[in-house]
Amino acid sequence: MLYDSDLVAIQEVRSKVETAYAAWEKYRNFSQEQIDAVVERAAAAGRAHAVSLARMAVEETGYGNVPDKVAKNLLNADFLCRTMRGMKLVGLLREIPEQKLVEYGVPVGVVAAIIPMTNPTSTVIYKTLISLKSGNGIVISPHPRAQKCTAHAADLLHKAAVEAGAPDGIVQCLSNVTQEATQALMRHPKTGVILATGGHGLVRAAYTSGKPAFGVGPGNVPVLLEKTADIAQAVASVVQGKAFDYGTVCSSEQALVSCRAMREAVLAELRKNRAYLCSPAQAEALGKLLITPQGTVDPTCVGQSPVRIARMAGFDVPPDTSILAAEVQGVGKDFPLSREKLSPVLALYFVESFAAAMDTCEAILRFGGLGHTCVIFSQDEARIREFAARMPAYRVLVNTPAPHGSVGLTTNVFPSMTLGCGAVAGNATSDNVGPQHLINIKRLAWWVRRPEDAMEIPPIPDSALLPAPASAPAPAPATVPPELIEAAVRKYLAEHGYAAAAPARPVLSAAEIAAQVVERFLASRPAPPPPPPVCPVPAPAAPPPQAAPEPEVQIADFVCEKDVREAITQKRKIFIGPKTIVTPAARELAAAGDILVMAQRS
Repeated sequence: MLYDSDLVAIQEVRSKVETAYAAWEKYRNFSQEQIDAVVERAAAAGRAHAVSLARMAVEETGYGNVPDKVAKNLLNADFLCRTMRGMKLVGLLREIPEQKLVEYGVPVGVVAAIIPMTNPTSTVIYKTLISLKSGNGIVISPHPRAQKCTAHAADLLHKAAVEAGAPDGIVQCLSNVTQEATQALMRHPKTGVILATGGHGLVRAAYTSGKPAFGVGPGNVPVLLEKTADIAQAVASVVQGKAFDYGTVCSSEQALVSCRAMREAVLAELRKNRAYLCSPAQAEALGKLLITPQGTVDPTCVGQSPVRIARMAGFDVPPDTSILAAEVQGVGKDFPLSREKLSPVLALYFVESFAAAMDTCEAILRFGGLGHTCVIFSQDEARIREFAARMPAYRVLVNTPAPHGSVGLTTNVFPSMTLGCGAVAGNATSDNVGPQHLINIKRLAWWVRRPEDAMEIPPIPDSALLPAPASAPAPAPATVPPELIEAAVRKYLAEHGYAAAAPARPVLSAAEIAAQVVERFLASRPAPPPPPPVCPVPAPAAPPPQAAPEPEVQIADFVCEKDVREAITQKRKIFIGPKTIVTPAARELAAAGDILVMAQRS
């Protein structure tokens, strides 16, 4: 028997949301102490399987490397868990006696968690733990190319949570993953909030779903190396951040900007840290490889080692190369390496002054990184604050690798895998999203003052309370004696060949006199001849409109990723029908450009 994959997936969404919601109906009554026990047990499971989950993620997706994915898993299963200890999020939060105000934390319900391919297990740990900590259930939607490792991570955490007393079903993960299923999850009536991590199209879909959503924008992170910085420490930090998990973190460094006078010192330190400095020709080849003609990242290059990327671009580098670095002369669509690259490739800019460096960093952020993250290496407090005040980013990091600082590992921002970019990037928050974002706050407030005690109202004069005076009546028109009106009318009629004898005149009003004169005038005129008969001629009937013949549509039977790439290059659509088979990779690539069009066979 054949099944429609989308219908099967949508039915699974409905079933699992209902299961998670039913479990949450019980979990919502847990005390914070009971919830904390659940979170600790789930986090312990994440720590115990951090290595095996990292290995599964790399094997299934081909992105990143095992040691760095282990670090990501532990960031959430260990460091995030410890940071959340002691946080009060459900039930009575605080009382303010002097204000007669009490606040209660109320969970939002079921969290719809969309998981990216770049961080398929660490994001599961992060989103599950913050959902459980805030008293919520969760339904996870994996990336189609990371379904196995994501589902395994979710299952481990779910079993641990149930062992600690959580209701069975509190953590759910979809096994039939389609774009339609993800949409159904985000729009389900019992979904409380969406945590969307992924591309621009996914985040936009989350924000237009009709549900509260936390989505994030892309990162295009510039690093300003100021003259007072420790150049050796700064360059080593940049290389460490850029190489981390082969550049798959959205807050990974994308460009290093410094003054031209520092160029030789910076290049020397890059070489010491095993960065390969590309020639102009190699840099051009990298730009063509990494960025498509449509300005998007080529997914085959995401999270690959520098050795592999160099080989794909047509040149070889030493096997111990940490990152690839290339000088770039501008920012914008004509300079592909000035974009976010999601790989261990770093753009280099050498400019004339600190002011020019600031201009370049701002331009990079505005070219695909608004609201996200930027970094400065400096010992000059005034310039650090000048940089922070000007940059359109909500995480301004100082003297730290960008990925580690942005997620709270080397700084005191909240540990998070969802980094909000604020209204400037169309996001609901500029925060590092945590469990505190997954509750509503109920406030109990007593009467404390009369309205007139809240603010001073100046005396209102009596004149302001009286009704406005009526507007003055229009002056009456000047009256004309009746005899003058009659004389004027008779004169006019006489001049035009109409004479009338003056009758004995009673005393009449002006209006009565004028009416009588006009009446006599009209009676003396000959009657006009009747109009000639008109024979109506029917208009010729218009020919019935004929519908333009519809163009024939060729409906594809099978669509793969190669077909979509050709359609994007040729700027055409691919028509599909209910029986068309579309590979997951093709559907994902087509979503960004709205390439697939549903049609019906005639």
